Amino acid sequence: MNFAATVTCVAAATFLAAWVTAGLARRHALRHAILDIPNVRSSHSTPTPRGGGIAIVIAFNGALIFLLCTELLRFDVALVLIGGGGAIALAGYFDDRKALPASIRFCVHLIAAALAVMAVGGIPEQTLRGLALHGAWAGGLLALMALTWSTNLFNFMDGIDGIAGSEAIFVAGAGAFLNSRYGGDSGLTAAMLALAAATAGFLLWNWPQARIFMGDVGSGFLGFTLAVLGLAASRHSAVPIEVWAILSGVFLTDATVTLVRRIVRGDRWFEAHRLHAYQNLAGRWGAHRPVTLLAIAIDVFWLLPWAWAAAADPARSMLCVAAALCPLAAAAFLAGAGRKP
Repeated sequence: MNFAATVTCVAAATFLAAWVTAGLARRHALRHAILDIPNVRSSHSTPTPRGGGIAIVIAFNGALIFLLCTELLRFDVALVLIGGGGAIALAGYFDDRKALPASIRFCVHLIAAALAVMAVGGIPEQTLRGLALHGAWAGGLLALMALTWSTNLFNFMDGIDGIAGSEAIFVAGAGAFLNSRYGGDSGLTAAMLALAAATAGFLLWNWPQARIFMGDVGSGFLGFTLAVLGLAASRHSAVPIEVWAILSGVFLTDATVTLVRRIVRGDRWFEAHRLHAYQNLAGRWGAHRPVTLLAIAIDVFWLLPWAWAAAADPARSMLCVAAALCPLAAAAFLAGAGRKP
């Protein structure tokens, strides 16, 4: 069986496994009253089962094991994705059942990020030069910060139906296309497609109106996994790490503008809230689906062309990042990201 046929079979099996497992997770959550109860910080109005992201974790790890056994995926990358991603998912699972202290979650995220940097490496030197930095220590520290931020990014942005799943499918799918187009490691391409397929299987249950929420078990796992795949791809292909920043632009700009605005105002920035731009839009429009569809449209028609341009001309990738993300940051600010009602 050739590579294309193998990847197609893996993706199909991963999609089906995630879809079935998400349904079982929903049944388990209903039976044991593992529900997300609406409160003043919620964007939903009815109690909804949570923790469905476990389906993504299980299905994707099954695909990774297959890719590792068939020698398509590098051992160091598989170790980080299964070990580090598994630790983050486990912490998220317990947090979904009974809230864990933020300090414990942060320690798990930091340790997983450190493992990834040690196994995969830091930000490549080419990107560091564009930031006026130099040396392995700078690349490692920057990668540690980026991985930790990305892990929390999906948790912050998983606040309305379908948005986190759609974003993960886009980033993983577009990343797989660009990685393959520009001679990247084929095992990483297969892993990206498997992640997109696993998330798509879950999204059938999470599309507005959601029948189950992803929960911390899925959101943190997705943020970490996408960042590791992007970092590994930047070290094993011609696709620069800036491409992944562009692909994640909707989440990156909204979360960053919201966080900065809250810190400047003196808020307890680490506490839960509903002040992101996408949450404001969902409240203003009275529905989740239009906001999720808007995010998808921005991804496909704005961010993907800029990411492709950055991949095609790595020397100008930082300019592409600025051109792609600055308007989105301004739009997030105008949409009320971080602004108190």
